[in-house]
Amino acid sequence: MDARAISLVRTTFKAVAAVEGGPEKLTRSFYAILFARNPAVRDFFPASMQTQRDKLVTAIAYAIDQLEDLDRLLPFLAQLGRDHRKYGVVDAHYSAVGDALITALEQFAGNEIWTEEVDAAWRDVISVMAGTMIEAAEADDGPPVWHGTVVDHIRVVDDVSVIRLKLDQPLDYSAGQYVSVSIPSRPRMWRYLSPAIPANAAGEIEFHIRRVSGGWVSPALVASTAVGDRWTVGSPLGTMTRHTAGGRDRLLIASGTGIAPLRAQLMEMASRTHNPRVHVFYGGRYPCDLYDLPILQQIASTNPWLSVVGIVEEETDPWWYDGPQYPTNPGGSSPIVGQIGKVVAEFGRWTDRDIQIVGSPSMINTTKFRLQGAGVDLSTVRHDPW
Repeated sequence: MDARAISLVRTTFKAVAAVEGGPEKLTRSFYAILFARNPAVRDFFPASMQTQRDKLVTAIAYAIDQLEDLDRLLPFLAQLGRDHRKYGVVDAHYSAVGDALITALEQFAGNEIWTEEVDAAWRDVISVMAGTMIEAAEADDGPPVWHGTVVDHIRVVDDVSVIRLKLDQPLDYSAGQYVSVSIPSRPRMWRYLSPAIPANAAGEIEFHIRRVSGGWVSPALVASTAVGDRWTVGSPLGTMTRHTAGGRDRLLIASGTGIAPLRAQLMEMASRTHNPRVHVFYGGRYPCDLYDLPILQQIASTNPWLSVVGIVEEETDPWWYDGPQYPTNPGGSSPIVGQIGKVVAEFGRWTDRDIQIVGSPSMINTTKFRLQGAGVDLSTVRHDPW
């Protein structure tokens, strides 16, 4: 892919995104074309397509943003290819998806924007993406999915559950990655979750799940999961692992259940002899949202390379919360009160750190903006697209 092709693809996609409701209209058109031409493909998807449409836009936007950074893009696509084996996808499906996307883009853009050169550029990009996914899927000789049994369910806050499973066979993932999860009551609806502990030979795995208001899957996971339930887990995804460039110190920032992948990395690091310095900032709206702070402090108590700071937006818990009073910062002080991005940016100079951020899209974007304003090079900042 040359610079001209990349520029044309980005310009076209930006034109779509700039139109009010453009991304949603594009994805609706894409799936309508795909299902009309390939009716059997509809069975791969859930009854409600809203979440699936959002994931498609996110994936396309992320891939387009990384077109000049193949060291990030190709591993991301390879992981998606391995993960898509859970659907029973074959090579022909990739061609069908590519053709439907080209048609949808052409219809949306119109003749003034969609020239022969633009068409060729998009076909080149889609060919690279599909080829990478197919190659990775064909090279993977592991199972397409893993099955596991729920062995524990702890409701740590009204809208947050810690759920532990015992997989039938171990799943090899890097601490910091995430996986897709499906439950019997929500068939073909996959929710991305990050393991909160490193992979182990016993097949034990732990997830921290927040109930999303209006969500299709998370309310069932938080409210209805019972010991003995059987879950299906997809292949690991994501690049947020503990590896740093040249042994640089690290800054880890999380809000709510976003602490899970960072905690897994800290647990893995605690088993090693030598580690860089690590500063963790763990935020929530209320003190009770810092439910995992005692675990982090326990890890820090025996690992001098680790510092942990809790941050909340409100000083007291809400009226409905009637549980343990979790948080204290080092020395027994209360959590810092403020907006997490602002607090972190003002806490110190982070220009020499490898940085990871996990949270909602708005939290990630706000924190990146604050860090950039404090002189941080955003190329040192990592966060996964989902």
